[in-house]
Amino acid sequence: MTEIASLRRTVRLLPNDPDYRLQLAGALLRVGDLDAAVEECRAAITLQPDDGNAHLQLGLMLMAKQEWRAAASALGEAIRLEPDLSHAHYSLGSVQYSLGNVTAAVESYRRTLELRPLFPDAHYRLALLLRVTGRTREAAQHLETAAAGGVPQARLFLGNAYQTGQGVEKNLGLAIFWWMQAADLGQQTAANSLSKVRRQALSSESTKQRRVELQSALQIYRNTLWNDFPDITRPSEPQSLGKVLREQNRAEDAIPILLRECFALSEEAHAELATLYEAGWDQYLKPFDKTILTCFESTSADGFTPAKKILTRIYAKGLGLENNIPKAKAFLKGLPKQDTQSLFDELGLN
Repeated sequence: MTEIASLRRTVRLLPNDPDYRLQLAGALLRVGDLDAAVEECRAAITLQPDDGNAHLQLGLMLMAKQEWRAAASALGEAIRLEPDLSHAHYSLGSVQYSLGNVTAAVESYRRTLELRPLFPDAHYRLALLLRVTGRTREAAQHLETAAAGGVPQARLFLGNAYQTGQGVEKNLGLAIFWWMQAADLGQQTAANSLSKVRRQALSSESTKQRRVELQSALQIYRNTLWNDFPDITRPSEPQSLGKVLREQNRAEDAIPILLRECFALSEEAHAELATLYEAGWDQYLKPFDKTILTCFESTSADGFTPAKKILTRIYAKGLGLENNIPKAKAFLKGLPKQDTQSLFDELGLN
């Protein structure tokens, strides 16, 4: 017997029990039967009209149907009955925005955060509305909280804010930091922004001043990674944190840090990852790891010569994939002969 069939049977046996009707409404919502879900929710409210959570559930179902005014009414009743129901205030903020009531939506999100100060999604939604209304500095503060709380889109927008100086002091190093954080959560637009930084930092079409500015920002980002490891003495000269962690046999920290440094154009990190790609690392990493290969492919596509040389070796030797001499040679196309001749000789590509 399915969950819905079982709950329907229970409701027939206990028609005056609102809890079972709400459970049935939730089950119907999960399978997309919104009309039946709303009907059961209304029946539960008829049986117990002073249950704020029942009105909240009705409001959420009406939101799923995009019946915004009816949803606002249900959520308003939930709040009247239980003023501290934070999720009702949060949901009402979304409904008010959908109805075009930006001011009311802002107030709903503010009330949500009074009740639940550490609610990342509420901080994020409030930040978006504050940006729309021109309050960029306050918006950035809420974006910071949402980004720290793990909201991918907040991390992207915070990176954008630091890039342009919208509501915060312009800081390309911090822009890269937050884009990297967003990309770690699968935010493709942030990954694209990082790729653009790498391309411009390496391109001969960029002015020398621009290249220096971008390369400096990437170095600043790599330096910030040390802040999470206060137990390690920071060297006076720039050095790969991932390499230091690897030397200390701290695999769980070393591998993700090396990848971040690699995406931030650390030649040292590329060399470390090239070794790990070929040899693996005990039980922590199998040889020919696809994530490492993807990192090399990304930085190579953006024009980073060390990555091109690593991929040449991988494809020429068939390391973890079928060897492909034409593709191996293609990675070195356009590079000065003095930079590539020794690799051609070593791999027998002449």
